[in-house]
Amino acid sequence: MTDTLIHNALVLTLEPGSPPLERGYVAITGSRISAVGQDGPQGLPAARERLDARGGLVLPGLVNTHCHAPMTWFRGLADDLPLETWFRDFIFPLERGWLNPDRAYWGALLAAAELIRGGVTTVADGYFYAAEVRRAFSQAGLRAVVAQGIVDLPAPGVPDPRDNLRVAEEFVESGRDFGDLITSTIFCHSAYTCGPETLKSAKALTRTRGLPFFLHLAETRQEMEEIQRRTGLRPGAYLDGLGVLDELTVAVHAVWLTEEDQDLLALRGVKVSHCPESNLKLAAGVAPVPDLLARGVTVGLGTDGAASNNNLDLWGEMNLAARLHKVWRHDPTALSAPQVLALATRQGARVLGLTDQTGALVPGKAADLIIVDLNQPHLTPLHDPYSHLVYAARARDVRQVMVGGRWLLRRGEFATLDWQEIAGQIRAGREDLAAFGRSLPRP
Repeated sequence: MTDTLIHNALVLTLEPGSPPLERGYVAITGSRISAVGQDGPQGLPAARERLDARGGLVLPGLVNTHCHAPMTWFRGLADDLPLETWFRDFIFPLERGWLNPDRAYWGALLAAAELIRGGVTTVADGYFYAAEVRRAFSQAGLRAVVAQGIVDLPAPGVPDPRDNLRVAEEFVESGRDFGDLITSTIFCHSAYTCGPETLKSAKALTRTRGLPFFLHLAETRQEMEEIQRRTGLRPGAYLDGLGVLDELTVAVHAVWLTEEDQDLLALRGVKVSHCPESNLKLAAGVAPVPDLLARGVTVGLGTDGAASNNNLDLWGEMNLAARLHKVWRHDPTALSAPQVLALATRQGARVLGLTDQTGALVPGKAADLIIVDLNQPHLTPLHDPYSHLVYAARARDVRQVMVGGRWLLRRGEFATLDWQEIAGQIRAGREDLAAFGRSLPRP
């Protein structure tokens, strides 16, 4: 007898070559999927709990490969500015002067609520006060790869940059107490905010432990020019010379890549997190995702932080990614709906090194899944579930969310978080944050 049986569903396993399963079911025993099939003459497996999906669509939970959770506090606070101005005059002062561990924790809980409500079951987060982010995600029940942010500058929680590697290593070592759902690692902000010794040392620390290593790469034209001015090399070649690029490295954004850069990422097995909404809002550019995929580079989708997006909605990222690359390439066949859905699920899991855990609905993998309500005007009629999920569905269509066999969202209501408490904390802090923001000099 299984613990939970979800039945009367349209099931997308997201395994390559696996067709949609009408009248499908997913059986869960403990934290893992024990069976996936279709109702037939043999009947359904016995289960302690049965959930009638009422024709809803069951699929793997979405995987957000890049986020800065506490930046939910800064949503809408400094919009429509050049990236350099945005960072220098607003984000960096807010992080250094206003953010603290308690605020990082509540901002991360707000992010967790938004992620869960939108069907994200796995998230990679890189930011400061990472221990508070990890605590919030663990409380929420999310699967997460949480990375301590490093810069060679005074930073939140690390006022002396000479302490950045020590703080990061202590964070990684303390992650053993958080069980299988949470991976603790390191995020070096970029090649222009971290010196060569910091980059090499941080990478060595993660490599010896088999952990993913995150950094922003080739996000803007200004970054390219700065690295070339300093080193005479493009960022990819510079990082490769430091020994930083390998199959455990996740390059975030990867917008300004030449063909040689793309070949290098493919050769080294580097993974890429594609954040189209943030890239467009900050006018960073358009990443060459179809070319990367053609070279065999593993690509996942990310939202970036809510300060530059301004949401953590992976459905919007799917919708934009599919349309953006079509118009950018003048090719309506670029990035099909099944391809994009794969980026948001099994390929995202591959980016984070979690393919043995999540990203598809197959026996043995963790029971990380969501149920989408199809009984709605904008999802009727249903001809192609992949098309619906990428081009028509919205975050609000998610009704149930499960991670590791545990319900995080039931019938649209949070099962692990107190939303009223979170909202109250954020609203109480908003005035203080707004006042601090008003004190900053306007560009």
